[in-house]
Amino acid sequence: MELRVTRWKRYGHDRLYANLPDGTAVGWADVRTGEVTVLRAEHRDDVIAVLTQHLQNNVSQVPSDRAPEAEARPMLPPLTSADDLASNPAGKSLSDLLAESGPGLMERVVSRLLRRPTEWDSWRKGLAGERRVGAELNRLTRHGWRVLHSIPLANKVDVDHLLIGPGGVFSVNTKHHHKRAVWVGDDAVRVDYGKPAPYARKSRAEAKRVGRVLEHYCAFPVPVEPVLIFVGVTGLKVVATQLSVRVYQERQVAALAPLSGVLTAEQIEEVYSVARHRQAWRQA
Repeated sequence: MELRVTRWKRYGHDRLYANLPDGTAVGWADVRTGEVTVLRAEHRDDVIAVLTQHLQNNVSQVPSDRAPEAEARPMLPPLTSADDLASNPAGKSLSDLLAESGPGLMERVVSRLLRRPTEWDSWRKGLAGERRVGAELNRLTRHGWRVLHSIPLANKVDVDHLLIGPGGVFSVNTKHHHKRAVWVGDDAVRVDYGKPAPYARKSRAEAKRVGRVLEHYCAFPVPVEPVLIFVGVTGLKVVATQLSVRVYQERQVAALAPLSGVLTAEQIEEVYSVARHRQAWRQA
């Protein structure tokens, strides 16, 4: 196994990291003490061998993970499997919430017998919607797009999906309204002509939040567009004239595939490398 070694200096630490070809860190060595820490047991021998060799050589020859001109820009620590959000399935946050706080067997039986709607029903419906939209978004990877799901932010909220590709970055919010009609105006959304819901306003705020995080670490502007995707609706009527949020049904997601001209291939990978890192979002 060929491992790439980079030097990392932050917060008083001076380390050499051994990384897989995809950038995942599998071990590190403290330059001052020479102590080696293995992060992936299956690569233990390779990690020890390559880091020991570099410690014995002149460590100044090891490339830094920061370009000289980017010294002032904040950098994330090397990516580990624990911090890699790329493995998150669609709906992970809701799935975890149901597993931790969902109803027990008796509660489910009683609720079903009484036909009483519960908060858990809303969670399960939301989970189903996120999974359906996630499947549609994953199809776009064949067109050069990158997709992340269930990005955890501060205050126990998350971004349902993040789409990164030639056409830019899209913060995707999923709303599951089974067999309901949805009406979208400039700043209001009504389900079955009920009370206005702040979906558009919240989507715009989320996109700005995402953009601040990405531009904090990327050396170029990263515009983020908000997207609302409605699942299971009987009809979707958009009457907005100045709408700043893209609106689709789940089967219309493919309309995003041909968008281009915003990010280069290199920029896509840089944004994706930041977005997939859990620690980038901890203060978001």
